[in-house]
Amino acid sequence: MKTNYFVLLFFSILHLTISAQETKAENFLFVIVDDLRVQANILGQDQMITPNIDKLGQEGVVFNRAYCQVPTCGASRASFLTGLYPTRERFVNYKASHDVDAPEVVSLPMWFKQNGYTTISLGKVFHDPKDDVNAWSQEPFRAKSEKGWNTCYYSQENKDLIVQGKKGLAYDKADFPDDAYIDGKVAKKAIETLQDLSKSQKPFFLAVGFQKPHLPFSAPAKYWDMYKPEDIKLADNPFPAIGAPAEAIFKISKRTDIFHSTEIRKYSGIPKKGKMDDSTAASLIHGYYACVSFIDKLLGDILNELERLNLDKNTTVVFIGDHGWHLGEHQQWGKHSLYDRVLKSPLIVKAPGKAANVKTNALTEYVDLYPTFCELAGLELPDHLHGKSFANVLEDPSKKHKEQVFARYSHGEAIITDRFLYTEYVNKFKGTLKSKMLIDLKKDPKENENAFWKYEGTDILNDLKSRLSKYQDLNNQ
Repeated sequence: MKTNYFVLLFFSILHLTISAQETKAENFLFVIVDDLRVQANILGQDQMITPNIDKLGQEGVVFNRAYCQVPTCGASRASFLTGLYPTRERFVNYKASHDVDAPEVVSLPMWFKQNGYTTISLGKVFHDPKDDVNAWSQEPFRAKSEKGWNTCYYSQENKDLIVQGKKGLAYDKADFPDDAYIDGKVAKKAIETLQDLSKSQKPFFLAVGFQKPHLPFSAPAKYWDMYKPEDIKLADNPFPAIGAPAEAIFKISKRTDIFHSTEIRKYSGIPKKGKMDDSTAASLIHGYYACVSFIDKLLGDILNELERLNLDKNTTVVFIGDHGWHLGEHQQWGKHSLYDRVLKSPLIVKAPGKAANVKTNALTEYVDLYPTFCELAGLELPDHLHGKSFANVLEDPSKKHKEQVFARYSHGEAIITDRFLYTEYVNKFKGTLKSKMLIDLKKDPKENENAFWKYEGTDILNDLKSRLSKYQDLNNQ
């Protein structure tokens, strides 16, 4: 009887070991999309055509409540690629980098490289291609458009504007093939790289970064043609949130308009202040949608090649946007704010042996990516990490992950819970509290009203203040 027991125990352990080996993620494909808001069909929206993002979501776990740490590209990427929260002095703007802000920290790709992985960067991964360059097994690849511009301007009008020393149009379409554009070249390089990696016995960590839908909204004409201009819907709340403090509206509090981000203002044809006219707004939204459908097609090309090479069975695919984006909500056309619309970001994970075709409402944040990659790979965690692995959510998407997540931008710091988004704005120079904003995401998902005064003095607000204060004390020392 004892013998049978131990035999059964032995084979049970053996079975579990073999099963673990069969489902262990040997390789990683990390796809990062610039300025991608939560608006694919699989993410609960219906305006954009995104069959490949939707398919990936059906094969993996879709995170409905994933948040970036900073709504600007350099800072967001530096944060999740180091696993560190931002502070008032670290990861503060688009120029943020590993080498400047946290050179003593082992980055995510470097950790995988040190643990025997081939690490490759294609396209925009770190904001600066020279950032932490030694973390990669080969020189990071950045493509250039055929016309020699940093971004693709193909229309004659745009060309004429650039010759005149102007920024060019904020949106552009041309009848050119995919690989005439920077992102098309990146996708082509990714396919070639996968073919090379398939011949190697060494595990890989392949990061692919797409620039679009970052401004300008330039995409091949065929993706514009997927949408009828008359079907483009404008934001139904193009007004500042009721009771929103100046800090939540203005980039500079003395401005007389309510246009927060100045990024889009630099383009020709965009008014320097005041409301965007409906025709321009519709063209911008049309261009944004075209860019996302363009990226969706390129993603499909890469995932199809991954499957053709039979690498999909042992490769974890992680798909994210580095932060969200406003398309006219609150009359804003950018990401530089602390609204849920730009802090909440797409996150889809397809991992071997994990849950599939399911959505989770587990609160997650991008500092959790680094430890999750490590756990899925079976690697030890470096000591510096601020995040917490959500690998258990991939096993059981009904599980809770965190009670709150945090974000910051410029002079504001925010805490997000299951129901609320609470932000405190401080004087950048004195550090003194200037104003507060509370959004009840359950009652007001479009963030149209500052509910701070409705909750002032309540246990709910006092608890949010206390938790945010503890976070600030830990991270702003």
